[in-house]
Amino acid sequence: MTDDRTLTIREMCDAFDVTPRTLRFYEAKELLFPIREGQKRLFTRRDRGRLKLILRGKRFGFSLEEIRQLLDLYDMGDQQRTQLARTYEIAQDRLNDMISQRDELNEAISELEDQMRWGEKMLASMGQSKKAAE
Repeated sequence: MTDDRTLTIREMCDAFDVTPRTLRFYEAKELLFPIREGQKRLFTRRDRGRLKLILRGKRFGFSLEEIRQLLDLYDMGDQQRTQLARTYEIAQDRLNDMISQRDELNEAISELEDQMRWGEKMLASMGQSKKAAE
């Protein structure tokens, strides 16, 4: 959406596939700042942009505090240079963590496959010895 109209909580939920509870949670954590009209929440274009970044950051494993810090750097007045540099640093750390986790998972998968092959052989030999005894 590129227009400047506001969206209701239901429209935000539909547009970003989130629950109203999620939006209220991010509002309580001061990550989103909808306009309040009585009980109604109206989300601006800026809120939509922030939510997009929050969801992307969560998908990549950034903490809410890291996301908050990055969002807060937007208004520094340096054309987002500081924000982009800090985002890159955090992303590099997260990527290194993910690669390490992937390597550990690949190793565990390999070990489990080895154990399963051993188990198959043991079961096969037990089946043969059972038939030989009969």
